Amino acid sequence: MAVNPNARAADRTKTIMRTTLDLAQEVGYAKLSIEAVAARAGVGKHTIYRRWPSKGALFLDSVLSLNETALDYPDTGDVMADLREQIYAAVDLLGRPPLGPLYQALVGEVQHNPAVAAELNDRFITPQADKTVARLKAARDQGQLAPDFDLDLAMEILSGPLYFRVLIAQQPLTHDYVDRMLEALFAGMRPRRPTTGR
Repeated sequence: MAVNPNARAADRTKTIMRTTLDLAQEVGYAKLSIEAVAARAGVGKHTIYRRWPSKGALFLDSVLSLNETALDYPDTGDVMADLREQIYAAVDLLGRPPLGPLYQALVGEVQHNPAVAAELNDRFITPQADKTVARLKAARDQGQLAPDFDLDLAMEILSGPLYFRVLIAQQPLTHDYVDRMLEALFAGMRPRRPTTGR
């Protein structure tokens, strides 16, 4: 029986990415090398470089291959509950091994690798931001949020504390933290009741 070359190439790609993740967890991203990945995966360096132009590009694809959770927003009619459910899922995915430390290393890499930064933005950060803004817009249209609230700013306010906590403060991401963050944000997002003079 003939071996499908496309299937063989896909299997090889998966093996290389899985090996990349295994080695990154063992030695850390800084000590990860194309040579070590190639040796453990049983392929030549040229095989890797044909698919990925750099270690950063390989690492990006490998980390994003772990993201099997859709991270889509439900729409139950209660925007705060829906945000909580989606952010819980993100926290559970990004806040602990294996993806958490790997994603932290990837964010570190994008600070000095513009090509990988652009890919991460295009393939992960921007799609998630767009989903957040779309859910907030639906809530604003339903009267759950103040009509003049800046939705892009709200998305950044929702994301910023999570990145600060995991990347800067290196504190655990918990559901309790998400609840506190949402309560603080929604204090400013809810529609304002008109004040009446006495």
